[in-house]
Amino acid sequence: MSIIKSLLDTDLYKFTTSYAYAKLFPRAMGEFVFIDRDKVQYPEGFDLLVKDELQAMAKIALTDEEAAFLEREMPYIPPIYIDFLRGYRFDPDEVKVSLDENRRLQISAEGLLYRITLWETPILALVSELYYRVTQQKPDMEYTKRVIVEKAEKMKAHNVVFSMFGMRRRFSLEIEDLVTKLLKEHSGTNFFGTSNMYLAMKHGLKVSGTHPHEWIQFHGAIYGYKMANYMAMEHWIDVYDGDLGTVLTDTYTTDVFMKNFSKKHAMLFTSLRHDSGDPILFIDKAIKRYIELRVDPKIKYLIFSDSLNVDKAIRIKEACEGKIRASFGIGTNFSNDVGNNVKPMNIVMKLWKCKMTKKETWHNCVKLSDVIGKHTGDPQELALAMQTLDISQKI
Repeated sequence: MSIIKSLLDTDLYKFTTSYAYAKLFPRAMGEFVFIDRDKVQYPEGFDLLVKDELQAMAKIALTDEEAAFLEREMPYIPPIYIDFLRGYRFDPDEVKVSLDENRRLQISAEGLLYRITLWETPILALVSELYYRVTQQKPDMEYTKRVIVEKAEKMKAHNVVFSMFGMRRRFSLEIEDLVTKLLKEHSGTNFFGTSNMYLAMKHGLKVSGTHPHEWIQFHGAIYGYKMANYMAMEHWIDVYDGDLGTVLTDTYTTDVFMKNFSKKHAMLFTSLRHDSGDPILFIDKAIKRYIELRVDPKIKYLIFSDSLNVDKAIRIKEACEGKIRASFGIGTNFSNDVGNNVKPMNIVMKLWKCKMTKKETWHNCVKLSDVIGKHTGDPQELALAMQTLDISQKI
């Protein structure tokens, strides 16, 4: 049975970013590259199984029910893009898959960015679920139900508002579905929604999400690293006119972002998203910048999404109390806490290179996180970006 069965089985930001590329950069090209941070050795033939899954995805089409859901829940997306999705089909020829001599999994997807961006989260989800299938790892269902109910009730008791950001490294769609159902039942209104659009539709939840690092990486490659955050925010505003008002801060480190974060942006964006580094230090930096810009921090939100669990979210919420509002996007700790010594995968797909038109030469794309372990990209380009932005290696 194929793993990805619906075009909506993806994160919200894939559609919003795809539309932004289509509107402003319809000829831009990109390549996404799969990265396994744990350097897992995959079973022989695993690449062939991935290719089979990709072929099965070519048959997926947006249904009338799904199109109606998008129209209803995403008013900031125009009908022309939903019409595009009605006709969109995954093209497996856009993706290359292999195992190297050390049985490391190699995946890359290349083509028009408004199309290629749609591969990212489904590929990560299917690799994760397929790996557990092939290695015959099973969830402890009773453990899973018990711990999720405990987590949901604890979040509610501490009045923590949170969303589910768990698709990319989920154990399986079945587990993500079950967890989503239990969170809704046991956290009530504290459970804001989910980034998974299929499960939002199935369970009657709000769709939740932000824009991704790739959007800022693209702008860094095209407009230069010093202008990347500024231009990425300006173009997001051009596309969404004040909707979807959460911005990532750590593509080229939070310190660099804060220098680019203007009064206009502070007013138009409702929240800043923390995704790496010390969250308490981040709170202080965000509040300091809002005060410098003469914006009341208490009317703004910080969204935390970096390797969270329930206890960590509660501690961060308490640190924000009375200073700035806080919300949380919790992923793997919900969608892949299944007992039986199952270890969640540490996999990502990142924008590796891009160009404005097919005829141009490629530009390298890099990400400079607030922790060195999350840096991605060509080493020479990383060094150039650090030099340009005057960033020390000792982040």
